Amino acid sequence: LASRRRRNAISAIQVDGVTLDGVIPIRHAVVSHFASHFQATSVDNLVFKRLNPPESSSLTKPFSAAEVKAAVWDCDSLKCPGPDGISFGFIKDFWDELQGDVLRFMSETHRNGKLTKGLNSTFIALIPKIDNPQRLNDFRPISLVGCLYKILAKVLANRLRLVIGSVISESQTAFVKDRQILDGILIANEVVDEARKSMKELMLFMVDFEKA
Repeated sequence: LASRRRRNAISAIQVDGVTLDGVIPIRHAVVSHFASHFQATSVDNLVFKRLNPPESSSLTKPFSAAEVKAAVWDCDSLKCPGPDGISFGFIKDFWDELQGDVLRFMSETHRNGKLTKGLNSTFIALIPKIDNPQRLNDFRPISLVGCLYKILAKVLANRLRLVIGSVISESQTAFVKDRQILDGILIANEVVDEARKSMKELMLFMVDFEKA
């Protein structure tokens, strides 16, 4: 653990050709950099597909004890904890004692339609993408959030997984059950090969993966 902390520690960073050192300058640079990268954008002018009434109802029905427990057991027991300091290994080991409180939280969240203050408080850790990182683009941010928030998110994700195929294009190959992200690469290669053989014009749109 100590060696990992030393390896991931940021003692200096380059921003616009200037080397910054010290906790406060680096902290300000990190916040500014990632705040500009992860701003929400307006989607008011886009038209999306909609779920039908039964599918919508499946997302908003009360949480059951079975799906909450399934969500807990889906989570990695050894993942780093968030601000609450509690791991899923602990929750699983003491599930009989804790399940009442967890189910009560889920029920209250469903009934009130809002999160308890501080529930989504998160530690942000920067993980180096490469050896000897020099710039902020060389780091990948990960979020360490509390277990209750993760349980809620997992339950909702499990529900969404069952209906999301109705609103996502058939051409999307990523993040949908039973679809493989590599299929998109294979299809793109086939399209390019066919265009070359038939001497047809083709335009390729390349997406910037800087934030990946």
